[in-house]
Amino acid sequence: MTLEILGCWLAFSSWVVAVTLPPVAWGQSCPPNISERSGKDKQEKTPLSSEPLVLKDLITELQNRNPALRSALGSAQAMKARTHSARALPDPVISFQTMGDLIPPELQRGDPSSGRTYGVEQEIPFPGKLGLKGKVADSEAAAEEWNAEQTRRELIAELKTAYLDLIFVHESLEILQRAREFLESVARVSEARYRVGEGNMQAVVKARLETSRLLDRETLLQQRRHATETRMGFLLNLPAGHPLGEPVPMEKAALPYSLDRLVEMAMENAPGLRTQEKRVDRSRYAAELARREYYPDFSIGISYVDRNSQKEMYGIMAKAKVPLYFWQKQHPELEGARLDLDSAMKLRESIASNIAYRVREAHIAATTSDRLLELYAGNVLPQARVSLESALAAYQSGSTDFSTVMESSGTLLEYELRYREALADYHKALGKLEPLIGLALIQ
Repeated sequence: MTLEILGCWLAFSSWVVAVTLPPVAWGQSCPPNISERSGKDKQEKTPLSSEPLVLKDLITELQNRNPALRSALGSAQAMKARTHSARALPDPVISFQTMGDLIPPELQRGDPSSGRTYGVEQEIPFPGKLGLKGKVADSEAAAEEWNAEQTRRELIAELKTAYLDLIFVHESLEILQRAREFLESVARVSEARYRVGEGNMQAVVKARLETSRLLDRETLLQQRRHATETRMGFLLNLPAGHPLGEPVPMEKAALPYSLDRLVEMAMENAPGLRTQEKRVDRSRYAAELARREYYPDFSIGISYVDRNSQKEMYGIMAKAKVPLYFWQKQHPELEGARLDLDSAMKLRESIASNIAYRVREAHIAATTSDRLLELYAGNVLPQARVSLESALAAYQSGSTDFSTVMESSGTLLEYELRYREALADYHKALGKLEPLIGLALIQ
């Protein structure tokens, strides 16, 4: 019967080794240009519930279906569509005037001042104002595009985090199920030995108790799985309760960049920082435009006077809007624009500092999890397997009790789960870096 126990454990340990080996790779391509993405509403059915969940397919579904992303893209497109109007001249003014009798509105015979006047007038801003207005609008549109890109990257990162949680839960459930099956077989053998007088009831009770404890952990993991699937369904804009398939296992991704290089990449590609840089440009152009408001705008016009039987007349008009009350209008506007620019620049510094902190935090988390993975795979797990094999051999020879076997099997189980959790934490740390540096580290 001891050999039967050993056979059950060898089957379980072989499965544990199998789930520890690196599985199939997964990942996504680099993010597309925002101008190439469409905000079309695609709500058709997907094969997510019947096929394995592949991360690349999930990202495609998210970009097609997520309403928050489509809204952000629509806002960016709307802002870009309005940039041309900022450079346009003000609408011309068309006028008509009659000088003569009021009722009926007829001209007075013999009066040279009586006539019908038709005119058109065009306002022309001071040179440079329209160009600056266009640059302000362009900067606002560019900031909105980067804001939409930030929304896209953050949603993808959130989806990856949920996907990693789902993988961890599925693999942990498989490990617990195998462990529970092993304990159930051990409990049956211990109970058989007890009936023939070769064991004690305490071993049977401990095995049953450990089996119940594993069932409790499985229940909690099932609850976590449902919560994770619900979160993924929300991100993918799926109907409530829409079933999802099983995730494709992953292998350990590499982190080929140093911390300094990661910070440099984040300073170049982080959408939050790029958004604020465009807002700084917008404030700079707005300050220059406020300075130009000290200069007058002009209007030119032409008119035609119909004087009935008398000779027709033509008129040419030119106006200038003089900023006479500049201390009440233009000066406060310029001061406010300069303060806005200073505030935008300080906010950019704050965002840059925060991004550098987030990169360092994610890098520390990734390197710490990586060291744990090496420790578990290289030392702890092999030693735990050897410890369990020794306990089984000692139990077979009668030199130790069943509690030692249970303790050794529990230790191996805990470190198998910790290895899977460390692997998930490592990939989550890489997922936090991706939206900042603009590259897909999880392939």
